[in-house]
Formats: sequence, C-alpha cells, structure tokens
Amino acid sequence: MTGTRQALLGAAIELLDEGGPAAVTMREVGRRAEVSHNAPYKHFADKEHLLAEIAAAELRETATLLGQHGDDIAAAMRAVIELSLRRPQRFRLVYGPWRSAPGELAEAAASAWGALIGAVERAIRAGVLPPGEPARIANLLRALAHGAVELELGDHLAKSGDDADPAGLVDDLLSRLRG
Repeated sequence: MTGTRQALLGAAIELLDEGGPAAVTMREVGRRAEVSHNAPYKHFADKEHLLAEIAAAELRETATLLGQHGDDIAAAMRAVIELSLRRPQRFRLVYGPWRSAPGELAEAAASAWGALIGAVERAIRAGVLPPGEPARIANLLRALAHGAVELELGDHLAKSGDDADPAGLVDDLLSRLRG
C-alpha cells in the first residue's frame, strides 16, 4: 500500500471516528492527509469505496479476533464486543446498510462470518456449546452481541436497572445454551 493511500485511509478513519460516515468527505480526507483535494480520487473511486475499505479492514480484524480464542467462544465474543464499543462509528459503518458491497468488503464479510461459525464449531466440539446448527447458533450470538452493543452505545442498558452489559448478556446466553 502506498504511503499516500495509507495517509488517506488514516485521515478517513479519524473523520469517521469523530463524526460518523457523514463527516467523511473526500475533500476533507485529502486536506487531513496533506495532499490535494483530488488525490483521494486517484486511490478510491468515491467515498463509498473508501468507506468500504475501512469496513473491510474492521471485518478482517474481527475475523482475526474470533480465531484467537480457540474453543473459548465467550472470550472471542467479548473481544469483538470490546472492539465494537471502542470504535462505535466503525461498528455502525460495518453493520449499517450498504447499497453495494465492493468485492473486498464482501470477501471480508464472508471471512468474518466464517470465523464466527468456526468459533462456534470449535466450541461445540469442545462441549462448550451444545450440539446444534453452527450457523444458527452463530446468528443468535451475532444478533445478541450487535443488539447489546447498540443498546450500550445508546446508553439504554444502563437505564434497564439490572446492571446489564453486552459481554454479560452474551455470557448469559452462552450459559443458557449450555443448559
């Protein structure tokens, strides 16, 4: 990756983290990267492709996290939740709507999904989770984790009165799945 391309991605990530996708403009990305306002277009077709590359990088990082915990599905899910809470704008970018998924984004999404299914399969083989359809269990975990992260980011879990937190909710689900 070229130095300019990396600088543009870094500037776009800063803008995204500060104000979400609406804060990312190609002109401001160029200004922050200290290049011309047209330079971003030499590296990215448009803003959507630039954001897709950021989202793909987040998904690749998620896939890596899911693969680092062996059969400890709770630790894997906690790591993903922690990443999501540290980077709320990137979390919302990744899991928000996409008009189209450029190839790299689609590949990264498939990789992250495969990593989650792999983590579930390892947990099933180790007896950490009961036998079942790995994709269905992965969808349960993903839905709970994503919903819990959104509730936490919106400060709704704190208002529930039961000291719920996203990782604790995933732990609760896992313990109930184990029986």
